[in-house]
Amino acid sequence: MQQLNWTALSIFVLLFGFVAWLGFAAGRWRKGDLDQLHEWGLGGRRFGTVITWFLVGGDLYTAYTFIAVPALAFGAGALAFFAVPYTIVIYPILFLVFPRIWRVAHKHNYITAADFVRGRFGNRWLALAVAVTGIIATMPYIALQVVGLQVMIGALGVQGQGLMAVIPLLVSFAILAAFDYSSGLRAPAAIAIVKDLLIYLTAFAAVIVVPIELGGYAKIFAAVAPEKLILAVPGPNTIGAYGSYATLALGSALALFIYPHSMTAILSASSGHAIRRNATILPLYSLMLGFLALIGFMALAAGVDKMPEYAQGFKTYGTNFAVPALLLHSFPSWFVGVTFAGIGIGALVPAAIMSIASANLYTRNIHREFIRPDCTPKQEAQMAKWMSLVVKAGALAFILLVPTQYAIQLQLLGGIWIIQTAPAVLLGAFTRWFNDWALLVGWAVGTALGTWMAVSVNFASVYPLSIGGYGLPGYSALYTVILNLALATALTPIFRRVSAQQPVDETARADYVV
Repeated sequence: MQQLNWTALSIFVLLFGFVAWLGFAAGRWRKGDLDQLHEWGLGGRRFGTVITWFLVGGDLYTAYTFIAVPALAFGAGALAFFAVPYTIVIYPILFLVFPRIWRVAHKHNYITAADFVRGRFGNRWLALAVAVTGIIATMPYIALQVVGLQVMIGALGVQGQGLMAVIPLLVSFAILAAFDYSSGLRAPAAIAIVKDLLIYLTAFAAVIVVPIELGGYAKIFAAVAPEKLILAVPGPNTIGAYGSYATLALGSALALFIYPHSMTAILSASSGHAIRRNATILPLYSLMLGFLALIGFMALAAGVDKMPEYAQGFKTYGTNFAVPALLLHSFPSWFVGVTFAGIGIGALVPAAIMSIASANLYTRNIHREFIRPDCTPKQEAQMAKWMSLVVKAGALAFILLVPTQYAIQLQLLGGIWIIQTAPAVLLGAFTRWFNDWALLVGWAVGTALGTWMAVSVNFASVYPLSIGGYGLPGYSALYTVILNLALATALTPIFRRVSAQQPVDETARADYVV
């Protein structure tokens, strides 16, 4: 049983209390009418370069990133470093695509990616597919923020049975729900600044202090098994781990910015230029991610999994306990409280944005489109506020009722599902050539096949594809979106011949000029 660390716990609670106050106070920051959805759900689209940098960074680099990436390096070795090139590939996509989408969304008051698809292709069912996909793909992602918070709280020694085990999570999410409801996107935007400063402090302290304690980086790498330092050389008739590494990086890059929480953070920017400036400076987060992956190797070199005081933590949380154990072993209790608070707050920020983004999707593209098309702007905003509470409650119930490993496995499906919306969203920013029904068929086939591929390998991240006896193991999300796009391309001319009349495109070419 992990002993209660009163010093670290006190600092953790104080910092949590500060960000809770900040979340409520954020409602008066750049004050707007929070009875308007664009004010509550997008912060009035008034966040400049600096705030957008913190918000997007806080949105994409979550508590689970700070735990899972080094945990993967700790358990699987070099494969974990696919996260570094993929977070470099995403920024050219951000630079080229999203200023165009921002401009169209700003002109036509689009709040979500599904709004954009509805206006661009004129098909409410295609927009519904994008909205439902976004909501479902986000739910396990929110649940995984709870996992990250759960690991931090457990590492502080706050443990128990039954209700006592979940009270800290319930309190944390009650606070999150309250300031989300009252302040909207302004709350996570303000808190993201604190969270990122704490995370940078943690990362830089770890990569400086821990190597000194362990005798330098040479000794750290010497202590890691050779098979974990590099990818395994492919055997005959297969691309082996090289294919897994490359497809995980590329597939993750294509999916990341079309997640609803990513789109929400981007559309809250004050201009397309703010987005482009962010595309040039956000790679600083990739530097931090590389440091975080190295922490997994440091934990291996320190041998924290063999220390009796951390045995229960590894038994309960598996390799996810590697980072907390290393921090507990390497730093004084007061600094552990600071680092744990940074990672815990790193759970609240993305969870807040994700629930707001899901609420926006439901309100705009399901409730208003199919249930209450005559709802007023105030009713629309109120529905979004209530839905953000429902989404949080659903994610919390999911993680409390379903074993943690299933939440982690379902995140793989989230990536497979959300990437199927890429042809409509990403390519829609450049062309209207695709037929809307062809895109819908491509989405349906890609989603169904991707789900089957994941389930058939027990939710592993890599599918052992074989063509002509040659092994092409890779991320099923990338393989299925290629099929999705091929189908949409092949079916578009056929559907155009069947129906000469195309839906009206609400946007104009001039709307996309940045």
